[in-house]
This record gives sequence, C-alpha cells and structure tokens, in this order.
Amino acid sequence: MSEPDSWRRLHPLSPIVRGGRATIGAATLLLLSLVQGSRGSSDSFVELAIVGIVVVLGFVSWLVTRWRIEDDDLRIESGVLRRQSLRFPLSQTQAIDIVRSGLARIFGVAELRLRTGGSSGATARLDYVAAHEAEPLRARLLALAAGAREHEGAPQPETVVEERVLTTVPTGRLIGSILISDVGILAEAVLAALIVTAVLSPAAAAGVIGVGAAWIFTVLTLVWRRFNQEYRLSLAEAPDGLRLRSGLIALSAETIRPGRVQAVRMVEPLFWRALGWCRLEVDLAGKQRSKGEGQAERRPLRTVLPVGSRALAEELLERIVPDRPPVQSPPPRRALWKSPLRYRMLAWGRSETCVATTSGRIRRVTVWAPLEKVQSLRRVQGPLQRRLRLATVHVDTAGRSVHAAIRDRDTAEADRALVELSDLARTERRKKRR
Repeated sequence: MSEPDSWRRLHPLSPIVRGGRATIGAATLLLLSLVQGSRGSSDSFVELAIVGIVVVLGFVSWLVTRWRIEDDDLRIESGVLRRQSLRFPLSQTQAIDIVRSGLARIFGVAELRLRTGGSSGATARLDYVAAHEAEPLRARLLALAAGAREHEGAPQPETVVEERVLTTVPTGRLIGSILISDVGILAEAVLAALIVTAVLSPAAAAGVIGVGAAWIFTVLTLVWRRFNQEYRLSLAEAPDGLRLRSGLIALSAETIRPGRVQAVRMVEPLFWRALGWCRLEVDLAGKQRSKGEGQAERRPLRTVLPVGSRALAEELLERIVPDRPPVQSPPPRRALWKSPLRYRMLAWGRSETCVATTSGRIRRVTVWAPLEKVQSLRRVQGPLQRRLRLATVHVDTAGRSVHAAIRDRDTAEADRALVELSDLARTERRKKRR
C-alpha cells in the first residue's frame, strides 16, 4: 500500500471560473457599482456588498475543498455545514478528459474529468487546476489507474499512447454545412424576413424584433453553439478508443472507449446529400455528465464527424461498428399509404452482431445498434398499421438519444424479426460475459 499524497487544493481562481455566467454578472454589477459610486449613488454600496458576499462565499468554497491520491483512489473533500468525502477508485477509471471553458482559458486553468465505469457513469471532477499541470496530472492518474487495474486483473483504462489523427473538419466546410442545415436555413429565413420588413416598414421591423426577440435569440444561439462546439474538431484513433478534441472558446478533449458506444447515427440532410455530405454521431450509455456542466455537455450524444464525405464516414464506421450490415430490405408497397414522405427511405438489415435501420422524411437517418447493447425489443402496431397489416419493431439500447426502429413492416416480417433479434441479442450478451 503506497503512502497517500498530501492534501492539495484547487487553483485559487477556481471559484471564479466555476461561477461561469454568475462571475460575468458579478463583474458587470461591480463595474456598474463603481461607476455609480463615483457619482455618489447610495445604491452602489448595496451592490458592492452583494459582490463582496459572493466573493467571500467563493473563497470559503475553495478553502474547504481539497483532494489527494490515497490507496489507488482519488479522494475529494468539500462542504462546510455538511462535509462530503468522495472516493473514486482509479481502477474503475475509463477515461480522463481535459476541458477548458472560455473563462478557464482566460485565467489559465483547466478541468480534469475522470470517467468511471458503471451504469451511473460517475464523474470525478478536479475543477480547476493550473493549465500547465493538467497534462502531467492526467498522465500520472492514468499511470496509477493502469497499475491498479493490472493488480486487480481488470481491463486496462485509457493510457498515454501514440494516436493517429483520422480527420480534422475544415472550418470552411463546417460553416457551409451549418448554413445549409435545418438550423442554418431557419436562421437565414429569420434574417431575410427582418431585412425585408425593415426595408418596407422600419416601425414594423422594430415591433417584430421586440415581440420575437427570445425566439430570434434562440435560433442564433443554436447556430453559434454548433459552430463553437464543432470548430476544428479532430478525431484521432488510439488503442483505447477514439479521441475527440474541439472548440473555439471552450476547448474539450474526450476519449470514447468502444464499450461506451450504444448506437451510431448517420444524418444526411436534404441539401447535404447533393454534396455527398453526412454527419456521424454516437450515443453513449448512462449519465455521462454531472451537475455544473453545460447543457450540451449533459447530452449523451457525441458528434464524431460534424460534416464529411460518405467515404470518410464509412471509414469511421468501420472502426466503430466493424460488422455492420447493409440496409437493403424495403417495406411492403402498402406502407406508402401510411408513410408517403419517408416510404422511399424506409429500410433495414441485420448481421449476426448488429441491426441497421434507415428512415426520414426530408433528411435521411441511418442507425446502427450493436445487438450486445440491446436492452429491449418492442413490437408496436397503430390503428392505421393494423388496417394495412403493418407493424414497427423498436430496438432499445441504454443510450438516451438514438434507437433503431424497423418501421412499417409486414406483420409476419415484424414477428420474425422480433424473434430473430431477441435470439441474436441474447447470444451476443452471453459471448461478452465469457
């Protein structure tokens, strides 16, 4: 048993960076208070007192939080009135990510997130440490995790090894893809409508902006968020999985281990198909994000290819779903009465280890679900489907965002698929337990 390290504290600026928007708001309030104070305003003293209280609380939070490595565990203690001591076994570590938000980059700090095994997807967070200490600390934790797993005879976690970059998304292509995506076209329509309204009636344009300000802001936020998150996204291959790095303001680095992928989705919007472009996403199991992280980061869906050619997507699919089946079985002709818009896109296929489905009305969506990850199979038949002798088989996995659906099949085919997929999924799970 190794001697535990001495207790260490996080970076002194951690409360400021962790505050995020609250920090920006407090800084704005402080600036306004100073301006008003120079003019003799009595309200400035109240605002300064509020800012002072926030600063004191942040300092206390930093003061009572400490961490150290103890007996192959990462131990984190925090809390004033209710003291909390958490232990994260390094032997259960799946990956260690380094994340730097915009404020973190400004103040020269970084956050380390330790992904552990289990259905809960528990996360240990060291937020924040000095940026120059992040990589060495990550390497040390990975080495300790590898040693702990070797001692326990468990599969090895992520290690610091050489990686091979598979692709880096060009900025020009990313911008072009956003402009002709559904979100981009919606933003362009809103902007064009405002310009036309302003030319014809400036007063009416001001009214439209006032009434729909929240909606306009939401659309613009969606466009900006996609660009910010997927800017210069690079995908690299390493023995421990796929490594993602991306971000314009907030930088993130994450490792996707093969066992975490529950399903894979390829999206081909209408205008993208003319250019041969597609988008590739993977669905991960469990609660992958914890409190305090951004809304986009809480989603289990990860984009491994924001935009790229079909050939590149096929190359990546070969690494994520190596035994994927072709999608070639079309629905019966009578399904056209129920699904006239997506009838030509409906198809499915299976191999001994994977099921694939295609659907979509305007954009084509193809899903691959490994049978070893299947949690349940459901046969659903609506009123119109009963009259047309059709049924849909849903293939559910532990992921929350993507699932395969074999839509509008002949009832006999749906029943046969339900039995076959159940047997194959059971067989694959047994193989993994051996």
